[in-house]
Amino acid sequence: MLKKFAVTNYRGFKNRMEWDLSHPSNYTFNNDAIRNGMIKNGIIYGPNGAGKSNFGLALFDIANHLSHKWKKPDYYLNYACAAHYDEPVDFEYTFALDGHDVVYTYSKVAAELKGEIIREQLLIDGKEVLMKDNERLNISEEFGLTEVAIENLKESANNISLVNYLLGAVPLPKGHALLLLRDFVENMLFFRSLDNREFIGLKEGGSNIEEYIIKNGLADDFADYLHEVSGQVFQFAPGIPGENVLYCLMDSRKIPFQWVASTGTKNLELQYYWLKEMGNASFVFIDEFDAFYHHELSYQISKRLFEGPNQVFVTTHDTFLLSNDLLRPDCFFILRNNEIKAICDLTDKELRFGHNLEKLYRGGTFGL
Repeated sequence: MLKKFAVTNYRGFKNRMEWDLSHPSNYTFNNDAIRNGMIKNGIIYGPNGAGKSNFGLALFDIANHLSHKWKKPDYYLNYACAAHYDEPVDFEYTFALDGHDVVYTYSKVAAELKGEIIREQLLIDGKEVLMKDNERLNISEEFGLTEVAIENLKESANNISLVNYLLGAVPLPKGHALLLLRDFVENMLFFRSLDNREFIGLKEGGSNIEEYIIKNGLADDFADYLHEVSGQVFQFAPGIPGENVLYCLMDSRKIPFQWVASTGTKNLELQYYWLKEMGNASFVFIDEFDAFYHHELSYQISKRLFEGPNQVFVTTHDTFLLSNDLLRPDCFFILRNNEIKAICDLTDKELRFGHNLEKLYRGGTFGL
């Protein structure tokens, strides 16, 4: 699980911003949102322009050099903060991985739409096993690298990730913390559906969602899902061999689903797809997940997203979700002014189960 994340100088985040998920409060309700002493599920609020989307993208920077899954093609455009565009962006991740504490920090610059790592450090259970910057290179003897290999890495001009190099070049025993780190990052997922649908991680290429539904015989299951979460009734026609279009039956006529589905219903199709695919996801971040939803629909989708074992966080502006019936005060975050904090840390008031969090939020209790 992700315990802590910090970033400095990324896009609009001029100063260091830290997000700590390892210190939940002692609430006695909705304990499913906490796992192994860490926050598993959460909702992030913040004013327009505060940086919620950029925060999600910053979280997934690690996937750009440690994962072989799908990347955002234009990720390195507008990379560093404009005020310090010629300085590196600093990242710090702390993971709890099957009994190991893994701290991975690095600094990266963007060059020709690519990222170059200029500093890299890895600590496993408090022990430094890798460190490289402009002046030094230290690699733990446990990796068994020859002096020649170490010298070549020290003099290399292609700014490769040493973590990635070790994963590809060194035989590691099953359960090694480095392999656990790779597996976690390979299974991270970011997605959103606003003007354009896009995602990072988990899969190696794009997918046609309707083709996925048809090929896997999920048309009836998709219809049940739409009815359960939104009350809409659809009947889908049997798939036509060689055709990847989902058809609705309306008065015995076949009409393409995309012709009759509203914007929100099309977005539900995307949510349905990822709910099916994210079973093995380690960490999921959904940006503006409910941009086209009625508030009751947002609530139903949230419940589905949070019921699994994986860490799932979403951003929204829907204050209807600010409810102790859904989560708890240490799982609702506000991002503003280069900080992200749980609402329980933004007030001296003791927040209890009976409090109306939405009313408190709208009344300015948490500073908004």
